[in-house]
This record gives sequence, C-alpha cells and structure tokens, in this order.
Amino acid sequence: MSVWALDLDGVLWLAGEAIAGSAEAVNRLDAAGVPVCFATNFSYAPVAETEAKLARIGVDGRGRVITSAMAAATLVQRGDTVLVCGGPGIVEAVLARGATVVREGRADVVVVGYDPHFDYHQLSVAVSAIRAGARFVATNEDPTLPTPAGLVPGGGALVAAVAYAAQTEPVVAGKPHQAFAELVLARYGEHGIVVGDQPMTDGKLARRLGYRFGLVLSGVTSASDLPTDPPYDHLGADLAALVDLELG
Repeated sequence: MSVWALDLDGVLWLAGEAIAGSAEAVNRLDAAGVPVCFATNFSYAPVAETEAKLARIGVDGRGRVITSAMAAATLVQRGDTVLVCGGPGIVEAVLARGATVVREGRADVVVVGYDPHFDYHQLSVAVSAIRAGARFVATNEDPTLPTPAGLVPGGGALVAAVAYAAQTEPVVAGKPHQAFAELVLARYGEHGIVVGDQPMTDGKLARRLGYRFGLVLSGVTSASDLPTDPPYDHLGADLAALVDLELG
C-alpha cells in the first residue's frame, strides 16, 4: 500500500499549534491500514522530542519520523570525526552512525544545520575545518523557519554563511535531496504521496521519489501562489481535506 509521507510544519502544526483536524486525519489513515511517516527538514530536535510533540497532539509517531539530521548522518562514515554546527538532533544522528562528534578542531566532515545559538566563533571554526579539507554537509537549505513571532532565519541561512566564507558548496542531505529520498525509499518503497505546504521541498521530493505530491494550503503556500512549480497532483485546504479525498 502507498505510504503517506507527511511534512510537519504547515501540515500537522503551524508555529507550534496543531492544525485543526490534522491529528484526526492521521488517525484515519492509521485505522485504514495506510502506512504513514513524518518527513521533516527540522534537524535541531532529537527524534524522541518530535515523537513526543506528535503524541501531544494525539498522533503516534514512534518509529515513523525521518529528519534531515538522519539524512545528513548517512553521508558520514563510521569512524569519522564530525564537527557539528547544529542541534542535538544532528549529534544524535551522527553518533548513531558510529562517528565522533566535536565542536571545534580537526574534522573529516562538517555538518551544518539550524542552531539558534550559532555565532561568529562557530562560523570561524566550521570555515577553518572546511578550508583544511573537511567534507561539507548541510542538513537542509530552508532559508526561514516559522515561529509564533513570524519567520526567522532557518538552517539554510547558516549554511549559506558557511558556504560563502569557505567558498565551498555543501552536499545537501534534506528534502528534496537524494539522501533524504533514499531513507524514505528504503523504509517504504516506491509508491506513495508526499504531503506538504512547500512545492520547492515537498513537491520536489515527491518528484525525486516518483510519488504523488499533495499540496496543502494550511502553511506557507496560499491560493494566491497557485499554480506551483512543480505542479501538485492533489490539492486541499489541509491534511484532513486530502484524506477525505483519498478515503471518502
């Protein structure tokens, strides 16, 4: 049966608040035996924290969360020394890969993701390691992150600063890139639908996977932004509307 790969921000919640009907929609899919996973570019939080956040809105996310941190870790080799400029979610994923995490000094790989505490010292350390030959991996390219106070710089903004100073382009792991796609394919196979609010990430991931793209208007994209590139296969006001179309 085809998997539903659901983005989180803009699909399940928005600025930390659950979107009406989203949890019930996931539970309807579960009850119908439809495989569901949660596909997010947010690298900062450990997986258990995201699972707990899903549980608080009434969704069982255990074992079903795929993050850009997990995708980035697949680009790290066992035994590598990895300089992490990012949050505990990246540290968790890199350690699970069998690599060593450092915050400065010599490194085989530099992984950069969202970190609200990122500063000039971290920028300098990351750039020095890359210029000394470390491979440069980015969790994702998202320029902004929605918060209750509005949009703030996302992980992609920090990646861009490191790339500009190091004069080196990273290998990007998160949606819509290959490392993330491979995690989804390995777990769920070649048939599915990606549901998200951002065509540039969710839509392009769907195309890379060979999945359908279900666009919801409950997040970043609004009706005034239509049509989109890439085009959507299904359109709904929110996740509940798409599930209604699928299950009736």
